[in-house]
Amino acid sequence: MHELFEHTADLGLRATAPNLNTLFEEMAACLVSAMVEDPASVRPLQEVKIELAGADREFLLFDWLKELLLRFDTDHVLFASFDVQVSDTGLTARVRGETYDPARHVLAHEVKAITYHELKVVQEGNEWLAEVIVDI
Repeated sequence: MHELFEHTADLGLRATAPNLNTLFEEMAACLVSAMVEDPASVRPLQEVKIELAGADREFLLFDWLKELLLRFDTDHVLFASFDVQVSDTGLTARVRGETYDPARHVLAHEVKAITYHELKVVQEGNEWLAEVIVDI
């Protein structure tokens, strides 16, 4: 499950999941739902492999979301599905999406940056929780 929450001139992303792999997938889906009014309009037409190094879970989440945002900003690609494997040394992901089409993809927010503000990845009982604030 993921949701958006208002935070002054920023927007908060929050997700919960039973494990870290699903948590990172949910946070990626949450980022897309912040960017596009109808995330279901994004089709998984092309696949990209992403590998990131890092042992700190918060910094790894930051780098993960930053990489997805960078791919949108530079390659104009929106992603629809995420298969993430988090390890002690980083993550490997296969993401699927398509080139941004303004005729089909209505942008909800212009996400300018991922921030470190209130960034967290914690285990609460049997569930993982992640939060990050994005600059819009």
